[in-house]
Order: sequence, then structure tokens, then C-alpha cells
Amino acid sequence: MGMRGLTAVGVPPQPHWLLYIKVAVLVLAVIVIALAAWAMSLYNGGYPGGFAGGMDHFIAILSFAVYGSAIGLEFAAPRFFYRIVYLVGYGLTVIFWLAAWAWSASSASAWISWSAQIGGALAGCAALGAVAWILTMVHLARFIRACTADTVSSGQAPSGA
Repeated sequence: MGMRGLTAVGVPPQPHWLLYIKVAVLVLAVIVIALAAWAMSLYNGGYPGGFAGGMDHFIAILSFAVYGSAIGLEFAAPRFFYRIVYLVGYGLTVIFWLAAWAWSASSASAWISWSAQIGGALAGCAALGAVAWILTMVHLARFIRACTADTVSSGQAPSGA
């Protein structure tokens, strides 16, 4: 099928372990958002605009939106699963997880000498973000492979009959 599989409608046939990767990304996002919130609450100067915790919040919410809706549509309404939309969404989560954990690691190294609690929380965000980044890369690669190998989809939505 090639590239037409990426623009088809419907869930491509995928290995079942990809569901576990999606759930793991969501669990890591919950932990990252909690650690980032804790780090931000320790900062006494209010909400700093250039704080890595804000980026961690953003990527966690983006992951909830992309991976949560993907899981929901795969099981509840696969006919509304537009592969190109999720290809873009998965690609953006890979990029933003990379940016978030790199910024958290950089901020953690700066904060650790001033406040061990803030630095430690950001280091935790960086470590878990790196794991989530690897998982999202694996998922994106397998999703693309499943879409391009799918020979059944016609690129049209199923008729429902």
C-alpha cells in the first residue's frame, strides 16, 4: 500500500504491545505533570515564565490529548481514526517530549545547586521524559510501519454496513 496507508481511515493492524506503550506514555505523563507541579509549587517567586515545569505540563497535556483520544477511538469508533491526524500528533509528541526532557535536564543542572528539591523534581521530569520520548519514538516508527504495510484499507471510511 505504501504511502496511501498513511492517509487511510481506520486503525491499522498493529501488534497488541503498542497499546501497552500508549498506556505507559500516559502513566509517565501523569507522573511528569505531578513532578513539574511540585517543582513549580516550590518556587516561591510565583510562576516563572521560562521555567521547564511549564513545558512539562504542556507535553503531558498534549500526550493526554493525542494518546488518550487514540486509545478511545481505536476501541470506541475506529471509523473516525484518521491516520494522518494521528501521524502528525504522534510526530509532535516525539518532538515535544525531546524538547521537554532536554530543557528539564538543563534546568535541573542549574537549579540543583540552589534548591535540591526543585532540581531533583526537574531531574525526575527529565529522566521520565527521556523514557517517554523513547517510547513515543518506538510507537511512531511502528505506527508508520503498520500503516504502510496495511494492504486492506482503501483510503475510504468504512460504510458501516
